[in-house]
Amino acid sequence: MPPVTACLYAAAAVAAMMIVFWIVSVVRRDVSIVDSLWGPGFLVLILAAGYCGEGNSARTSLLTAVVALWSVRLSAYITRRNWGEGEDYRYREIRARHGEGFWFKSLFIVFGLQGLLMLIIGAPLLAVATLPSAPPFVAGDYLGVALFGVGFFFEAVGDRQLARFKADPANKGRVMDQGLWRYTRHPNYFGETLIWWGFFLLALPVSIGKYLVFSPMLMTFLLLRVSGVSLLEKGMVERRPQYADYIRRTSAFIPMPPKK
Repeated sequence: MPPVTACLYAAAAVAAMMIVFWIVSVVRRDVSIVDSLWGPGFLVLILAAGYCGEGNSARTSLLTAVVALWSVRLSAYITRRNWGEGEDYRYREIRARHGEGFWFKSLFIVFGLQGLLMLIIGAPLLAVATLPSAPPFVAGDYLGVALFGVGFFFEAVGDRQLARFKADPANKGRVMDQGLWRYTRHPNYFGETLIWWGFFLLALPVSIGKYLVFSPMLMTFLLLRVSGVSLLEKGMVERRPQYADYIRRTSAFIPMPPKK
């Protein structure tokens, strides 16, 4: 199947997934479910593109495997974290701003927007699965897999450490500054960034590989300036005064020894 047609089939698969879960969110009156779809959306994207596309089978299988590992873990973690907590405060604020019509608007401003981001950021996955020009494996693939491995470690271990910290009643109101969080204030976001740079390196050998660098760059920007570090730390100092000291002695993103 031609690459453009295969990409359209993949986009349709993602759109169908988002519409189905939008209906679920309307019934439940909780759009927080969209957070759990972030990882699986990319898995659906590459599976659909790989089924229809003409990409190198070995490279497509490798990328599909690492995407599956990352997406299933991330979705399971987010789902378990949000279970029984009700709608996230971010979405409650959006719901309040849009009034009674939010149930319909959420299809576009929540689920539709996330689906569109998946298609843009997922360009390396689409390229590998649909373009036949990539060789099976090259030396740079080892670096791509290594970056993914390090990123997966930081994200998975960071999430696990934070979950255990929050589960202990003795830590209520305290700032997490142990384990990986001692060296970076956001080990999970740092790990997520490395994961996407790893995906990019695995897609680099395709004919348009070098042009796909916008994907990890955009992901890095979003995590640093939009939905990640900036959003999470906004108002954190007001809620937890000790967070200011944590900021002074701990790197915001790249792991480094803490300052004394």
